[in-house]
Amino acid sequence: MINERSAGELELIVPNLHRRYSGVTATNRMVSPRLAKLFRAGWLGPHAPDGIAKIGLSDLLRLWRRRRPVIWHARRNNEMIAGVLLRALGWPLKLVFTSAAQRHHSWITRWLIRQMDAIIATSALSAGFLKREATVVMHGVDTDVYAPPPDRAAAFAESGLPGRYAIGCFGRVRAQKGSDVFVEAMCRLLPSYPDFTAVIVGAIVPEQLGFANELKRRIEAAGLSSRIIMTGELDITDVQRWYRRLAIYAFTSRNEGFGLTLIEAMAAGNALVAARAGAAEFVVEDGVTGVLVPPGDAEALAAALEPLMRDPASAAAMGARARARVVEKFSLDAEANAIAEVYRGLEAAAPGGTAG
Repeated sequence: MINERSAGELELIVPNLHRRYSGVTATNRMVSPRLAKLFRAGWLGPHAPDGIAKIGLSDLLRLWRRRRPVIWHARRNNEMIAGVLLRALGWPLKLVFTSAAQRHHSWITRWLIRQMDAIIATSALSAGFLKREATVVMHGVDTDVYAPPPDRAAAFAESGLPGRYAIGCFGRVRAQKGSDVFVEAMCRLLPSYPDFTAVIVGAIVPEQLGFANELKRRIEAAGLSSRIIMTGELDITDVQRWYRRLAIYAFTSRNEGFGLTLIEAMAAGNALVAARAGAAEFVVEDGVTGVLVPPGDAEALAAALEPLMRDPASAAAMGARARARVVEKFSLDAEANAIAEVYRGLEAAAPGGTAG
């Protein structure tokens, strides 16, 4: 918790009102410490990252009826609701919402969006569903943390898995993430490519246990239990380690808000085959920094992966191009600076000028 003086100086509150760790939490955790270098910022809720002050309800109470406004940057409906209620009760909040959804919103979300002072969309496609003006700010990634290893073969060898190369698919094990599409493609390809092991990194939540068990049955029936590995949920440092072990990354979501794993894998120098979901079409240069395929199509996924598995040197070259694109276009600093411009516009429009 921060002290009373620091609470009174806050310019930005980053609420994270969601107990389960999710993709939204991950993107929030990455960019917030960069924003905290630009604004006096506090994180409200669980999963606070290093580099930003953690605040609690007592800190929030000290802001009641303060004259200078504070940015409240929501990323979920419940965070928008909390911001609207707090402002109605006398908290001096300027409300910002980041939307990654690529679908028509419910009536309550549409109403909440209308209450915001500024809207950020993570892609032009997301912006098209908002029915109001939005600033497009695509996600960034820490290219120092997500970086190629000095020796990818040695990094893979650390895993103790069979073969010489790994192909991965990350995300919670469920149909929306296309885990079944990946398993089907691997069941087709791995028998012909003994140097490869496939890895699914992600949590298996109780409501998806039946789905996960069916995938395990399919893997066992194909005789590939030692070569298609489900790690379950891992600590973020272990996830980062797995990116460095991969030669190829498969992004298989059927639908997605943005798809942060796209740029994480590219930053780590993985060759990429990506379903046309989330921000894939904006991030990936088809045939150059990755290959785009239709979502939910295991046959198309396998057909795109096979040339890369057949020629690991070609995969490595694609991974190097992917890394260069992320460094140029999708850095965390670029994302933070673009968000900061949105904040500054609200501060300049506030009574009394900037909040500082």
